[in-house]
Amino acid sequence: MKETVWLRAETKDQEARSALAPDQIRQLISADFEIVVERSEQRAIDDSAFSDTGCAMVDTGSWRDAPLDAWILGLKELPEEDFALSHRHIYFAHAYKKQQGWQNLLRRFKQGGGELFDLEYLVHNNGRRVAAFGYWAGFAGCAVGLKIWMGQQLDRKPVITELQSYDNKASMLAELGEELAGINARPKIIVIGAKGRVGAGALHFAQDLGLATTNWDMDETAKGGPFAEVLQHEIFINCVLVQHKIPPFLTHDTLLEANRKLSVICDVSCDPGIFNPIPIYSETTTFSEPVVEINAGEKELYLSAIDHLPSLLPVESSEDFADQLLPHLLALSDDSDNVWSRAGKIFHEKSSNL
Repeated sequence: MKETVWLRAETKDQEARSALAPDQIRQLISADFEIVVERSEQRAIDDSAFSDTGCAMVDTGSWRDAPLDAWILGLKELPEEDFALSHRHIYFAHAYKKQQGWQNLLRRFKQGGGELFDLEYLVHNNGRRVAAFGYWAGFAGCAVGLKIWMGQQLDRKPVITELQSYDNKASMLAELGEELAGINARPKIIVIGAKGRVGAGALHFAQDLGLATTNWDMDETAKGGPFAEVLQHEIFINCVLVQHKIPPFLTHDTLLEANRKLSVICDVSCDPGIFNPIPIYSETTTFSEPVVEINAGEKELYLSAIDHLPSLLPVESSEDFADQLLPHLLALSDDSDNVWSRAGKIFHEKSSNL
């Protein structure tokens, strides 16, 4: 049976990425998939580039009336409405760790008989995600951390303004490199989770601008936090995805240390729930309001925790992600591909606990 993949338009504010790019759509069409793409004014890849592939183009939000056998593919959250969900959805739902609104979302799926295949839980046998934005999240997160630090050095008020996406990596590096050249100092940066995909992105950004980093991973954190060493760096980039409770990396009390140098935290992992290893904040920040100031003694401290950082580089991150996801989309009809069966099993387990 021919599979239909329906690429919905994102509705999250300033979300410019796409779960598919034109090159991957051409390959799906060549494999006899039917591809439907919703038009989008905020997507970084222009509608014309999708139309040129020969896919069907439809209005934004029309997935609600799609055939029930269509796979609805997106990235970020669905609109917060109450209608039942009857399709098979593929996206990052952020619902399985009891995040805000999780019960209502899973209840909508149960009411409509739909299914959720959460992109976070599409994993290989070893538990590693089949497709992730981690590299670009780390790259962009380190960029944001540096922007905040430079704002401090230049005594900007506010220290950082609304973030806007870049056309590409080269334009980002050129802009930030030019500004950095006008500042005599250089920050000490610590990256925790340096050996993962997210950490690799953060390290490559720093290397591209000639910035040195202290690189920590499992060996360095094995003793358990809090870690006084973090306080001796100006910028802390957290790249660790935590799936269970661990000792915190920092606490409010440790931040009161009189000799603290730390002035910027960028929590790329951005999971302010019960497993948060930086339990000094409870809500994410946004492109419009990128930072919160943490009340921690006399030295100012800003924290950024944006949950769609790769949108700063939406074209490159979309193309990379779509390329990773493509082999598994091609196997949607293949019962032997356990990636989909595992994700479906997790959905039914989680929704049965309501």
